[in-house]
Amino acid sequence: MTILAMDQGTTSSRAIVFSDDLQVKGTAQAEFKQHFPQSGWVEHDPNEIWKTSLETAQQAIKHAKADKIDAIGITNQRETVVIWDRKTGKPIHRAIVWQDRRTSDLCRKLRDDGVEDQVTDTTGLLLDPYFSATKIAWLLDNVDGARERASKGELAFGTIDSFLIWHLTGAKSHVTDATNASRTMLYDIHKGEWSKDMLKLFGVPPELLPEIRNSADDFGTTSADLLGAAIPILGVAGDQQAATVGQACFEPGMLKSTYGTGCFALLNTGDKAVRSQNRLLTTVAYQLDGKPTYALEGSIFIAGAVVQWLRDGLKLIKEASETQDLFVNADDSQNVIMVPAFTGLGAPYWAPEARGAIFGLTRNTGPAEFARAALESVGFQTRDLLEAMHADWNDADAAVLRVDGGMTASEPAMQFLADILGASVDRPKNTETTAQGAAWLAGYRAGLCPAPDEYAKAWKLDRRFKPKMKEDQRDKRYSAWKRAVQAVLSA
Repeated sequence: MTILAMDQGTTSSRAIVFSDDLQVKGTAQAEFKQHFPQSGWVEHDPNEIWKTSLETAQQAIKHAKADKIDAIGITNQRETVVIWDRKTGKPIHRAIVWQDRRTSDLCRKLRDDGVEDQVTDTTGLLLDPYFSATKIAWLLDNVDGARERASKGELAFGTIDSFLIWHLTGAKSHVTDATNASRTMLYDIHKGEWSKDMLKLFGVPPELLPEIRNSADDFGTTSADLLGAAIPILGVAGDQQAATVGQACFEPGMLKSTYGTGCFALLNTGDKAVRSQNRLLTTVAYQLDGKPTYALEGSIFIAGAVVQWLRDGLKLIKEASETQDLFVNADDSQNVIMVPAFTGLGAPYWAPEARGAIFGLTRNTGPAEFARAALESVGFQTRDLLEAMHADWNDADAAVLRVDGGMTASEPAMQFLADILGASVDRPKNTETTAQGAAWLAGYRAGLCPAPDEYAKAWKLDRRFKPKMKEDQRDKRYSAWKRAVQAVLSA
């Protein structure tokens, strides 16, 4: 029995074939181009996303030497918007990526109009360009004829999961799951349906929208010519929710943080949708059998992307792994702080106009100090999130943070994270938990994988990082970070 997980991320498309006990049998990955047409704008070519997703799925199946795939699970970059023609499947514009800030002015106007509380009460989200609704509105207003065509039912909107499912099923399924819907700013997280009030507020015709299903559900069947057979798609979740599942954070109070392009910390709050008093998000962690489990989420826009910047922007490194040795060899007497607000600051600040800055430079500052400051910025931002979470959720367990994603391979970065949090950081044996979460959802629906409580028992620890930094030093370093952030916010 085998399960294919399609993991469509911000910078690459991946596919992993798992056995029914969730052991990796074959993998494939392909990067795709990032488009930056203006400052603060980020776009992807949806056709390239589809092409790389299909090709990596085909390659992973070949590498796994799998005679049969029993189910498919899909996980995806969230909030990214695609609108396409229902007849041809052709996108009307490049995808507008979650990092994109072009709708900052619209969000500011809506805040000034006093509607943010209504938005938050309904959707659990804040008025920010990060989410899908204002991106959809921008496309409808800036692509010739789009709004009229949308109202006639000629166009379809989807986050990336919907776009992939549409193509995988030969245009037969226009669907999404509750986790992805909860990131659009159009979904009533309490009623579990598209909100008429939000659709009216953002000017989004209901004819555009996909049908919403559970995270483990029937999403359609692939066209037989794509992957060698007609395969049921049985699991879908946004990438951070899939990682929450992959980390087996099924109990209220459990906390995980994923370090990919950005960093996203989710705290399971059970069947209670907690309204944050500290500008965090209330979101659907996963939905099984019609019952949503909620989470508090903090979102950092730049985590692994800061290492990409060192490589591609500054050209200080050729490979991300080089940052480990640079970190260790950095001058301890220097206190260089980098605030990587390349596309604004996320939680708990939500400052889309903020831009990055580096503080504490000296004549002796070099590549090693830049690398350390880059990796440490992720730890500082994570502490910002966790402090807000613990203020919102009194039952949060401050003892352990489960981590996953590519950056967790960096031993110095994970040790600094434990140091600056003053808490243990647990890295599992499988750090690519996003794909595993999608695979489990599909396998659970297919009856191949165990129930949540049994699945949780299989979680395996690779290493626990314990804090070594003295409390006074920890507080001093974090205070310096807070001053740097305030300088960026006031610039």
